[in-house]
Amino acid sequence: MATYLFALLAVMSPAMLYPFVQSLNAFLMLLFLMTFLLPGALIGMFRLVGMVENVAMEKRGERIKPFMLIGLLYVVFTYMLSTKFNISIGDTVFNFLLIIDVLVLFSFLITFFYKASIHSLGIWGVIGILLPLNKVIDNDIIFHATLIALVVAGIIMSARLHLNAHTPREVLVGSIAGFSIGFFGMLLLF
Repeated sequence: MATYLFALLAVMSPAMLYPFVQSLNAFLMLLFLMTFLLPGALIGMFRLVGMVENVAMEKRGERIKPFMLIGLLYVVFTYMLSTKFNISIGDTVFNFLLIIDVLVLFSFLITFFYKASIHSLGIWGVIGILLPLNKVIDNDIIFHATLIALVVAGIIMSARLHLNAHTPREVLVGSIAGFSIGFFGMLLLF
């Protein structure tokens, strides 16, 4: 979802991704590596060594260690970018990364108490970020991207229910948490 969001921003308003405007493709590839490929590889490693039964991590308890390491990976990535490129709160890229970090860390924290749908949390976090951007960016692309994200959210939530991976309540909790963090994060930081 992080790569999707930043790729969307790169298309809609590349200036928002300063200081990475000149090397946008490299930034997006690094983001994809750190927020998708590496976490996927970590979960695969946990599966290989037997720390999780399968990559679906159906039991709430077996999600804790992978989510903790993925959360740590996201925070370290944000820290490394902030120190290397001298970005901090107030800089657009840093603020987006901060909201994404909070989403990932909340996924880890809620797992101690409840097995919420992290898929729902992720897509609704993106929607929570996109909705306020509709008011800021005067561009039809953001509106269409928000509509597409809403359709994708419906598909994801339906799939999680259809696969019996989550109950309706777990999907709803993930959705509400993701939207709330994304939306209020935007209101606070932008």
